[in-house]
Amino acid sequence: MLLITNGTLVDPVQGIYKGDILIRDGKIAKIADKIEQTELKEETEPLRIIDATGKKIGPGLVDVHVHFRDPGFTHKEDIETGARAAAAGGFTTVVLMANTKPAVDTKETLSYVLEKGKKTGIHVESCACITKGLAGKELTDMRTLREAGAAGFTDDGIPIMDEALVKAAMEQAKGLDVPLSFHEEDPAYIENNGINHGKASAYYQIGGSDRMAEISLVRRDLELALSTGAAFDVQHISAKESVALVREAKKKAKEMGMDNIHAEATPHHFSLTEEAAIQYGTLAKMNPPLREEADRMAVIEGLADGTIDLIATDHAPHSAEEKAKPLTEAPSGIIGLETAFSLAITNLVRPGYLDLPKLFERMSLAPAKLYHLPAGQIREGMPADLIVFDDAAEVVYEKFASKSSNSPFTGQPLYGRIEMTICEGKEIQK
Repeated sequence: MLLITNGTLVDPVQGIYKGDILIRDGKIAKIADKIEQTELKEETEPLRIIDATGKKIGPGLVDVHVHFRDPGFTHKEDIETGARAAAAGGFTTVVLMANTKPAVDTKETLSYVLEKGKKTGIHVESCACITKGLAGKELTDMRTLREAGAAGFTDDGIPIMDEALVKAAMEQAKGLDVPLSFHEEDPAYIENNGINHGKASAYYQIGGSDRMAEISLVRRDLELALSTGAAFDVQHISAKESVALVREAKKKAKEMGMDNIHAEATPHHFSLTEEAAIQYGTLAKMNPPLREEADRMAVIEGLADGTIDLIATDHAPHSAEEKAKPLTEAPSGIIGLETAFSLAITNLVRPGYLDLPKLFERMSLAPAKLYHLPAGQIREGMPADLIVFDDAAEVVYEKFASKSSNSPFTGQPLYGRIEMTICEGKEIQK
């Protein structure tokens, strides 16, 4: 048994309140103003006590967009190191993307990922591919993959350009009651990916990625989602026009009696602009790219009003050798699991855009709901997936649990420190 005492609980539904938490058999057994040890004297199981005086306790974070690169690219990350990075960042549940090698388009590859995930100490779920081999030509056997444990479906990293195929995928996903998440970048508008077409591309004297690459596909797929009713998630939204489109689509969905439109923001898109791409080079190269301050603020406003209901890291590890290549040759993406919570405290909570319960709704409850996962709340009977944190503490990230270290946030002073991560009642990081 585990007893957490003297802490302040932060829950996306119940709000902020003082309370003790008793954990038994991996679940939250009791929540009360005060749980005395004398109440537990009849228990035969050993009791460990965590004094959380001066600290806060929140539900474990849930990230529905991560890359652990396993199988196929384990020089960047593997399931074990990725899980350690997640635990260090306060994430007790992650949903992996399917763009591995081989891609997660068969039961065998999906089983490999899920079985390795069971040995990590956190909850590792995985999406499967929407199309076979991520080729955008033919749908996978979505029903079979769902029955084999796929949490959802995505071709993340590659846009699906065939509109009829997207619609067919949405119709199948609707029937299976699973979400689809889409990487929305039309290559017709991109000359060099990872850098915004604007000030940053002019600085590097390259074409860059125009905002219409995202806007055009977001518009198309929102219309398809409204017509099919499928649960649809716009991944890593970056442009102010895309945020406006999602806001309008959510309004239409509500009028139709649906709640199927979702969007996610990454910590880097609400923390940085294309100025960072100029300052940090390949360490701030990502798809979609960092854009202008007006776009960053639109993302923050979307998070504040619920247009963007998810925060997801798009944790994308790459080796130092790969990121050392010239800008147009280096891969896009940054690691994000370990810095995400601190970036959210620093750039969303402290400036007053979100309060703590709302932050946990974006980082725990809403992602869990979208993927039908038993997580995201501090409630009796729920799995004991929790974090102990100090939102006032300063933190500087110099070393990472991830196998990779490709981050523009290294060495930057931030606020919000994860003191302990607890998954199913076990302390997996402290």
